[in-house]
Amino acid sequence: MRYKTLGKTGISVSEVGLGTWAMGSDYFGHTDDEQSIAAIRSALDAGINLIDTAPAYGSGHAEEIVGRALAGRRDEAVITTKCGTIRNKQGVFVRDLSFKGLQKQLDDSLRRLQVDVIDIYLFHWPDPATPDEEAAESIAKLKETGKFKHFGVSNFTLEQIDIIDKIIPVEVLQPAYSILDRRRAELIEKCAERDIGVMTYGSLAGGLLTGKFKEKPEFAEADTRENFYPFFKDRLWDKSMAVLKDLQVIADERGRTLAELAINFVSQDPNISTALVGAKTPAQVEANAGASGWKLTNAERRRINESFERNFGGTTAK
Repeated sequence: MRYKTLGKTGISVSEVGLGTWAMGSDYFGHTDDEQSIAAIRSALDAGINLIDTAPAYGSGHAEEIVGRALAGRRDEAVITTKCGTIRNKQGVFVRDLSFKGLQKQLDDSLRRLQVDVIDIYLFHWPDPATPDEEAAESIAKLKETGKFKHFGVSNFTLEQIDIIDKIIPVEVLQPAYSILDRRRAELIEKCAERDIGVMTYGSLAGGLLTGKFKEKPEFAEADTRENFYPFFKDRLWDKSMAVLKDLQVIADERGRTLAELAINFVSQDPNISTALVGAKTPAQVEANAGASGWKLTNAERRRINESFERNFGGTTAK
């Protein structure tokens, strides 16, 4: 496993990180907790040290799983979790970046994770009811408690980052990015220029870039990934499949899996420190780790970009 420095945090992180959204056992269907714990420990064994989670994943369940998995191995992991998005008793997502809300969320995350300090703490999503300046002032006060070391944002615009950064330094950005999703490419580049560390999510486009879907899937009711990854919708399915066909040729030429190619494409971007990839089992973690230790050539990256442009005709899959 190779490592990069996460921007101005100075933290050395594995170029492939572990995302735990699926371990919340909600949006991606039911998951087995013991398998999830084994997957996290397998990640550490493979040299993956960045573990990303959030209270929104299964109403805190993913954080609890991370806490259980890291018992006795805390010093091997860089823990990232988030605030500002929680689920109420009815299972509805609620945005809350108020000082009182943040204070409770921080303490709840520490308890579930079974740690005294969180390494990287992120605003998950903007809160329409709380001005960005107010949210920034609140999190700056909480940083003084020493309960988290570094601060960042996920799913925020550059304009919002500029507002927040004047009050508390934004050290990390966590945007969605993959071969099929280039919507945040300019944001990533501008943040990297300011030495804001970038950890991306959605590297496999909800599993589509693993190549396991040969036909448009009908997901179980509990699996709502297509709400976050539009590539499964009719308007983008054929375009996505055309890109995957080109990617498979390159992967075969290199003797790599499609997933390894997709993750490597993201992780080797000079503006990106680590590519977060979800997993439910140790086998999936080990497969994801195979994306490290090698590099696509400039010619191969050019072919990938040409396929994307040819099929999507722009910078993103809208």
